[in-house]
Amino acid sequence: MFAFLCMVFGMFMAILDIQIVSASLAEIQAGLAASSDEISWVQTSYLIAEVVMIPLSGFLSRALSTRWLFAASAAGFTLMSFMCATASSINEMIVYRALQGFLGGGMIPTVFAAAYTVFPREKQPIVAPMIGLVATLAPTIGPTVGGYLTDLFSWHWLFLINVIPGMFVVLAAVTLIDFDEPDFALLDKFDWWGLLFMAGFLGSLEFVLEEGPTNDWFEDQTIVAFAIVCAVSSLAFFARVFSTDHPVVDLRAFENRNFTIGSAFSFIMGIGLYGLTYLYPVFLGRVRGYSALMIGETMFVTGIAMFLTAPIAGRLMTKIDPRLMMGAGFAAFGVGTWWVTYITKDWDFWELLIPQILRGVGLMIAMIPINNISLGTMPPAQMKNASGLFNLMRNLGGAVGLALINTVLNNRWDLHLARLHEHVDWASSTAVERLDTITAGLARLGSDASAAALKQMAAMVRQQALVMAFSDVFYLLTFLFVALVIAAPLMKRPKPGAGGGGGH
Repeated sequence: MFAFLCMVFGMFMAILDIQIVSASLAEIQAGLAASSDEISWVQTSYLIAEVVMIPLSGFLSRALSTRWLFAASAAGFTLMSFMCATASSINEMIVYRALQGFLGGGMIPTVFAAAYTVFPREKQPIVAPMIGLVATLAPTIGPTVGGYLTDLFSWHWLFLINVIPGMFVVLAAVTLIDFDEPDFALLDKFDWWGLLFMAGFLGSLEFVLEEGPTNDWFEDQTIVAFAIVCAVSSLAFFARVFSTDHPVVDLRAFENRNFTIGSAFSFIMGIGLYGLTYLYPVFLGRVRGYSALMIGETMFVTGIAMFLTAPIAGRLMTKIDPRLMMGAGFAAFGVGTWWVTYITKDWDFWELLIPQILRGVGLMIAMIPINNISLGTMPPAQMKNASGLFNLMRNLGGAVGLALINTVLNNRWDLHLARLHEHVDWASSTAVERLDTITAGLARLGSDASAAALKQMAAMVRQQALVMAFSDVFYLLTFLFVALVIAAPLMKRPKPGAGGGGGH
């Protein structure tokens, strides 16, 4: 159990680091003298590299054993964290972040696989909430932790904070983990072409999804080029996987109906987890003008709600049909997002309190049964591979979700802006009266008062259009979660005592 807790802590660091920089990008940008286009790569490079490593970890874990893969992952992650803190240019930072994401990515699925192969069935109600909590809590509190560290010390501490705990995790992994034996013969049959095609497919996909919304999708030549690489690589990858004896990723896990439906749920879970972790800070920053620290403190509510719900969800797992729990979890999500469709520009901590609690509770109540139904019914021989694929689906869901959310947000903002402009013109007596009131308030500016009033009015219209666009995005998410409530019964209920020990 102690060895497993050390692994969980390593996974926590790897997942936390995706989001820890998100609230502090402006400080990193200033520190490295980077442009606003370049700075987003501090996050993008990490995600792209991690997405390639997660499915690969199943093969490496079988070849090297859980102990050595985990120790090497943790050691590489720790070293690259230190290198990130010493980066003196944006290019160095991007390379170190990519390596940090790639090396750290091996820790995440390994923990999931260990949870379902090492522990007997009766321990699952303790182990499952633990990994569920870490996988969802880490990205949620990432911006909070990052905001505090940057505020108190400097952005370098976002990375330096990993060094001492990282060394501890490496030591613990080498000395304590002893779950399985390595099979080095597998390395002789390693499918390098498969890896190359997979990296081209997943890496390009992640790039297109990350950069698409900001660069007008296929209007941008780089995105078109990467989309072509993605399409060609995906065809080559699937052809390779189904034709070679030792594929780099074994897709046979998808023959299991529960695993396939569970992975689809995990994909949409990623949209809810990463999408909302992104949406709330953007609203609070752009509309309310909050600092990184204030955003972090407002977002912390979800983390507390998850933390308190995890043990209850673990107990419920043994008592009621897991499909009911999933339905209830997504229903809570849906009520939370529907609540926020009534958003106005004045919403802050108290108005967002209930939706955030619903999100935290919903996440935990849905996540634990999804993990259990999907991975709990896999035979141990397929577990390592299945765990990689399952975690990949959650990350891809997050990437697709963010791309969709950004695109819808931008498009609806433009639409609402155009509509408001039709109403706010010289023919509208209300608009003219409002303008006169603002001008009177700015009388001290003399002849510049009317120009300043117009500028202020235009800013108000833009802000109002943005708030309406946020409301639309939350409507869309509500429909998505309601659809999942309806889809929950599609899964088969696992037989009591199945899974873990290899039963179907």
